[in-house]
Amino acid sequence: MLAIFLDIESSGLDSFHHRVLEIAFKVVDVHTGEEKLTYQSIVKQPLEVWEKHDPISIQINGFSWEKVLLGQSEEVVGREVVQIFNDLGIERGKAVYICQNPAFDRGFFSQIVDVYTQEKYHWPYHWLDFASMYWALQVKNFDQKHEQLPAEMSLSKNAIAQQFGLPIESSPHSALNGVNHLILCYRTVVGFGHPILSH
Repeated sequence: MLAIFLDIESSGLDSFHHRVLEIAFKVVDVHTGEEKLTYQSIVKQPLEVWEKHDPISIQINGFSWEKVLLGQSEEVVGREVVQIFNDLGIERGKAVYICQNPAFDRGFFSQIVDVYTQEKYHWPYHWLDFASMYWALQVKNFDQKHEQLPAEMSLSKNAIAQQFGLPIESSPHSALNGVNHLILCYRTVVGFGHPILSH
C-alpha cells in the first residue's frame, strides 16, 4: 500500500476564488516507510490571480509575485503529476492520500488535475487526515486508561508535534516542508509497518 503525503500552498483559503502556488508530495510505502518519490513545484499564476491573494495566507507561506513567476503552469504541473502517478501505478485500493487538512488540499489539487481525470485513472478516492488519526488514537488511549478526554484538545499538526517532543513546522511554510513535517509526525504517532525480512 502506498501513501501520498501531500501539501499545497495557495493564494488564499477558498479554492473557488484562490489558486495553487505550490504543490509537493512524497509517495511512501506504508509497510516499510520507504520513500518512492518526491515531487515539488511552484505553480505560476497570472497577475490577476496574484492580485486577489489573501494577505494572511501569503504571510504564512512567504510567497511573492517574483517567486510565483518562477513556477510552471498549472497544465505542465498537472501533466507531470499524471505521469508520476501512472508510472507508480497509483490507483484506488492500492494508495491513499494523507494530508494535515484534506478538506483544503483536495479542492486545490483538483485545480491541477481535474476530478474527471482523477476518476478516469481510478486514483484514490480517500483523502485521510492526520488529525483524525491522532484523535482516534487519543480516544482509544484515554479509554484504555479509563480516563475522560480533556475538555480541550488542539488538533493542529504543530500541537501534535509538540505533544510528542517533535519540532514544529518551520516558517514561512512551504509545501515540501509541510510534507516532510507531516511524515515525521505520522512516523512518530502512527508509524510505518516493518519491512519483510528475507530468510
